[in-house]
Amino acid sequence: MPRTALRICPLCEATCGLTLTIEGTTVTGARGDRDDVFSRGFICPKGAAFGQIDADPDRLRTPLVRRDGRLQEATWDEAYDAIVAAVPGLVAEYGAQSVGVVLGNPNVHTMAGALYPPLLLKTLGTRNLFTASTLDQMPKHVSSGFLFGDPLAIPVPDLDRTDFLLLLGANPVESNGSLCTAPDFPGRLKALRARGGTLVVVDPRRTRTAALADRHLAPRPGSDALLLAALAHTLLAEKLAAPGALEERVEGLGELGAALASFTPEAVAPACDLTADEIRSLARELAAAPTAAVYGRIGSCTVEHGTLASWLVDVLNILTGNLDRPGGALFPLSATDRAPRPAGPGRGFTVGRWHSRVSGHAEAKSELPIAALAEEIETPGEGRIRTLIAIAANPVLSAPDGDRLDRALAGLDFMVSVDPYLNETSRHAHVVLPPPPPAQSAHFDFAFNAFAVRNQARYSPPAIPLEEGRMDECEIHARLILAVSGLHGAPPGAVDERVIADTLARAAADAHSPLHGTDPSEQAGRLAGRTGPERRLDMMLRLGPYELVLDDLLEAPHGIDLGPLRPRLPEVLKTRSGRIELLPDPIAAELPRLRTALADRPAALVLVGRRHLRSNNSWLHNVPALTGGSNRCTLQVHPQDAARLGLTDGGRARVAADGGSLEVPVEVTEAVRTGVVSLPHGWGHDRAGARLGVASATPGANVNQLLDGARIDRLSGTAVLNAFPVELTPLP
Repeated sequence: MPRTALRICPLCEATCGLTLTIEGTTVTGARGDRDDVFSRGFICPKGAAFGQIDADPDRLRTPLVRRDGRLQEATWDEAYDAIVAAVPGLVAEYGAQSVGVVLGNPNVHTMAGALYPPLLLKTLGTRNLFTASTLDQMPKHVSSGFLFGDPLAIPVPDLDRTDFLLLLGANPVESNGSLCTAPDFPGRLKALRARGGTLVVVDPRRTRTAALADRHLAPRPGSDALLLAALAHTLLAEKLAAPGALEERVEGLGELGAALASFTPEAVAPACDLTADEIRSLARELAAAPTAAVYGRIGSCTVEHGTLASWLVDVLNILTGNLDRPGGALFPLSATDRAPRPAGPGRGFTVGRWHSRVSGHAEAKSELPIAALAEEIETPGEGRIRTLIAIAANPVLSAPDGDRLDRALAGLDFMVSVDPYLNETSRHAHVVLPPPPPAQSAHFDFAFNAFAVRNQARYSPPAIPLEEGRMDECEIHARLILAVSGLHGAPPGAVDERVIADTLARAAADAHSPLHGTDPSEQAGRLAGRTGPERRLDMMLRLGPYELVLDDLLEAPHGIDLGPLRPRLPEVLKTRSGRIELLPDPIAAELPRLRTALADRPAALVLVGRRHLRSNNSWLHNVPALTGGSNRCTLQVHPQDAARLGLTDGGRARVAADGGSLEVPVEVTEAVRTGVVSLPHGWGHDRAGARLGVASATPGANVNQLLDGARIDRLSGTAVLNAFPVELTPLP
């Protein structure tokens, strides 16, 4: 008889609740959980395809170990023995900095990815950490760090209560939202308009999100920081700024006007390809709205001035008095965040505490630019990366110049990949450790609850028992930590128990902790949970702000609603001043470079990426239900540009840029503005040695191969993946 089980979807940031239909040990269907306290039954095509994703025949079932130059199936013991035989010796010979760690985007979608990589890094002692953040949201972390003293203090738009929403470089109808966890983002946008609110979308493409808007502005790509600076300038020059209660918490308000004096609407308009009246009108509407929120995402992050654009988003929220108030942009409070403590000055935030060995790139949030990974492997000398541990990462497709990185990976002394697939990156590994399918894993959203538009907590135990021969993903990580630390053979639960003991000891000594003054051993004995990860979750809930325990979540399978977002200032501020530092020195020092952009001669043609609803980076191209239709790797070109260049719909073109050229099919459409072409990311499944049967049948082209990695946002180290110049040539 079929049965049902509840599961939080791990396939994008919306974290929707699913009801799975299961026959035996197979997921045969998935629908939205109508009783889920957060998603209320919403589901997208990715969630509906959960069963196909779970049962993908190309998922690895056993570890792989390289023998005689070939990856061959092995036992778990053989896989970890191979790691023990290689990694500790290489570290002893070449030092801790000879090890690199790469964390891919899927890590934030699993419990294992949240709980164990920090322990692995601490064990290895390496500073060579590269993650998907420098291909995505690092500018927002850096700007939040400068403004609020905490790179994780990221305000999100209060979608359900705002009167005016300004979206830049975001297409949540397709992406389901990012750094803004909101199931049914499209429905929330429609509800905004239905209650009389206003939606303005700024995007060079006529996206499905733009189609919902009251007004769509299509500026020149890469000009987001200039547009935002002009909006802020207008608010200040016309005395429309009204920070209200925020004013007493802000430093630098008086200096901001002078810093932005050059960015008048008239000065900025030509560079943005908008009119000064359009810019000025938008600023006035933003100021006049009863409540408003400004939200920028990947299109405004992965450009040359991504950190300045991210900073200016919150400058506008501050100047209009909409930061930290209902209907504006607020700071979520996750159930596993630490309990609030008295406000006061903190350590502040800085970048550049160390630099990459070859090009001297500054670290940001303890990470180095992933665009620098290939040179750190290739370049001889002390500290060269010889050993690489890649966890849920496919940088050959996601990072710039995958061909160079592909060659570099082949030259490593040893590589470990934790990945369910033999993909374009993991095919280089000496050991591949495959996690089980998602239905066989427990789930709690440690990362995304910190960006949710409503406070809530939900936990999914495994929907299906772990299949014989599989290893739980958390155990895979724990054993990896033991293998590289000299404790190979110790029980994997020892990793979790060590974390629990250390955390409870610190909590007992912390005057602001709910467990202050208690006996750590006694508190450890009270923890519930069948596994180490469950015990750690229970501990984090007990140390959190809502007095929850794991049993509360187990007894509420549809989740616990913790209420709407609430003001949290000054509690969240960790700057050295204890105030919002509106014009931090690194930002002020970067503004002259932005001023030079006012006089730049724009390229005739620039490229931007795009997102498909039935895709997520390079993950889901191997799922039959999610292929075809609009989910295609085509180069979108405006009809006027197509006619000028001799391109035809359905024909082919060569697109060339800094890093090389690609041949791609052309899609002539008015969805892009003139002077702009668009090619989606995550494609290029044509490399020998990967085992992705469906994806390799329609491989597409890797757009990031057009880049050589030299273009980065200086403040954050984020690769410029959007708004870079290209040349097109029609092909026969």
